[in-house]
Formats: sequence, structure tokens, C-alpha cells
Amino acid sequence: MTPTVESSNPNTYQPKAQTPWLSWLYLALAVAGGVLPWMANLSFMREYGPSFDLSQFVSLANANAASQSLSRDLLVGASAVTIWMVVESRRLQMRHLWLVLLSSVTIAFAFAAPLFLCLRERRLAELAREASSSEASGFA
Repeated sequence: MTPTVESSNPNTYQPKAQTPWLSWLYLALAVAGGVLPWMANLSFMREYGPSFDLSQFVSLANANAASQSLSRDLLVGASAVTIWMVVESRRLQMRHLWLVLLSSVTIAFAFAAPLFLCLRERRLAELAREASSSEASGFA
């Protein structure tokens, strides 16, 4: 269940429902998204030398039609999601987006995207708490 938004001001995001377990699910996916690609990266470095040769990695990622399909799919999907992450983080006034973006290129996009979603869920919960506390203080 995703939070629904109710606000007369389009710049104010006020979630009505919370799903705290979703944040933990995204965090678990972030861990898997960091570990699994790096297991493959380490195998690549063992097979092709101790340094990470980016040009060779890209060449192998485009070695056949199947790998080209996956590489291009990731490029387009990750580009779209990265744009959305920047827009969404600004809209929700999230902090530390730069860490998510940096982790996208240093760890893996499969780590960064679920990490962002985890942080987004936590921010939505924070906004919901703030909204309910301001409503409660308004009735006092």
C-alpha cells in the first residue's frame, strides 16, 4: 500500500497511510543490490586482472545481443529513475541525495535505487508524523 497524497498546495506532500515494513524491504533489496553486482565485479577482476578495466568491462557488457539488451535496458531505466530521484528528493526536501547518486556509480544502481526508496519511505513517514502532530497541536 503506497501513501496517498492529499493537499491543496502541490508543493506540500502529506501522506495519509504509512507502510513501515516497506522501508525495511527496500533496505534488504539495497543490500542485495550492493552484494550481487559486486560479486560479479570481483569475478571480473579475478578473471581479467586485479584492476577494474572499465573499457574492457563496457566492451564485454556489449559483447553480444543479450548483453547489449541488458546494458541498454539498464542505461535507459537507470537514467529515468535517476531523474525521478532528483525531482522527488527536491519535492520531499530529502537530505543526502548526493550519497545515493554517488553510490549509484561506485557501488551499483541496484543498490542506489532501493536505498533511495528506503530513504523516501522514511521521509514520507517523517512528513506524516509532522502533519499529524501539527494537526493535533492545532486542535489543542
